[in-house]
Amino acid sequence: MAPLRVLIADDNPVVRAGLAALLATAGIEVAAEAADGREALHLTRLHTPDVILLDVRMPGVDGISALPHLVQLAPVLMLTYSQESEIVREALLLGAGGYLVHGEFTPDHLVEAVRDVRAGRAHFSPTAASAVLTELRASSHPQRTVGQSSERIPNHAVFGLSSREEEIMGLIASGMSNQQIAASCFISEKTVKNHINRIFAKLQTATRSEAIARWLGTARPGVAGHG
Repeated sequence: MAPLRVLIADDNPVVRAGLAALLATAGIEVAAEAADGREALHLTRLHTPDVILLDVRMPGVDGISALPHLVQLAPVLMLTYSQESEIVREALLLGAGGYLVHGEFTPDHLVEAVRDVRAGRAHFSPTAASAVLTELRASSHPQRTVGQSSERIPNHAVFGLSSREEEIMGLIASGMSNQQIAASCFISEKTVKNHINRIFAKLQTATRSEAIARWLGTARPGVAGHG
């Protein structure tokens, strides 16, 4: 089997070298390195990596600006020092498949995240997962609109999710794997997969990152793909 190939986009050459060394120990090949978003886009088209590791803040074209173009070419894992909830939310909206904050992951965690994102499974480090949960809780609680008596309809009602599906969607948004969800809910992984299939159908999404974005209110109906 051909080795998994990644592109690293970060303006710090020391960070790029460190990531390349960590990935090499797991047999993951670094196909190319980029110092900004523009170069990342060019090199992605040239080398067709399996996964892109993308920093948020870079000179010239930054990661967030390049993200919507890069996700059309390969799955993207944000790998950055930026941990603000607004940035995490925007990255998910634009199609990122995972979000790791430097200093919060081990080499094994990094390798697992790369493989998860390649397979379409969302992956978050603790600070990013907390940011997602904060947004999730804020968006799922009824909020009164200024000057109006009506209340915001909770997400589960909007999408028609059952209480169990709502619980599992929250765990998905926190970055849990199917195995972790199964253990948390005391159900089998097969049952988890059945719930997730129904959740994806109700949210009209095809991947975990799309479902999280829709659930957090960052994606409008019809925006997410179904391929």
